[in-house]
Amino acid sequence: MIEGEENGVENVLLAFGLTLFAGLATGIGSILAFFTSRTNTKFLSLALGFSAGVMIYVSMIEIFVKAKDSLVGEMGEVQGNWITVVSFFAGMLLIALIDRFIPKQGNPHELKTVEEMNTNKPAHDPALLKMGSFTALAIAIHNFPEGIATFTSAIQDPSLGIAIAIAVAIHNIPEGIAVSVPIYFATGSKKKAFKLSFLSGLSEPVGALLAFLILMPFLNEVMFGVIFAAVAGIMVFISLDELLPAAKKYDEAHTSIYGLIAGMAVMALSLLLII
Repeated sequence: MIEGEENGVENVLLAFGLTLFAGLATGIGSILAFFTSRTNTKFLSLALGFSAGVMIYVSMIEIFVKAKDSLVGEMGEVQGNWITVVSFFAGMLLIALIDRFIPKQGNPHELKTVEEMNTNKPAHDPALLKMGSFTALAIAIHNFPEGIATFTSAIQDPSLGIAIAIAVAIHNIPEGIAVSVPIYFATGSKKKAFKLSFLSGLSEPVGALLAFLILMPFLNEVMFGVIFAAVAGIMVFISLDELLPAAKKYDEAHTSIYGLIAGMAVMALSLLLII
């Protein structure tokens, strides 16, 4: 096997590994719900703000620019710029449509706290089981395009993929709590709650597998540019619609904005160090 092929295989394996890591972070949220007595809201606000900062900065400064460079290089200045912008907003539209068609009772943006589990006894309530199942399904649907985003980013630039995987993993942790709390209330089974929370994150590597099987054979400069611009749009939408509102919900003394700035600064520094 030639060196280029070896590097290609390594990049694909790394991309799958990063996507799996990011997706299974929902299980970490479930574990936190079962083994802590209270929600560290200050840390949660800081972490969610940090994740949003990483996603917004890397999307607008790095991913969007790389997409534009690829498309302009292949299609010319005018057409390349237009396709970049259209693809960016198409990514936003995709994730917005996913949000639109998810039932409200299963929307993963309605986060739960550990206190809700500790102050309520399991009720064996079918309505709660339905709500938790809807939430697991909603998070699985949300994680699917995130898996494609993490995978394609890691294939193109492994260091970029690592940063995105960490940001996605952070924001998957409270989603794990959102699944496990109502399932636990409904069934009284921590095992079942953890299992559903864990499984909801598996759609992320499934998204990566789809990207590998369907997109990889066609991944030329134009396809790469379109996908990357759409990925930027997806991540900006998630940051503005999900991460920042959730961070503000648990905010204490501007913690979320400090996390946002810290995330941007860390991402900026990491990009400077790899130039």
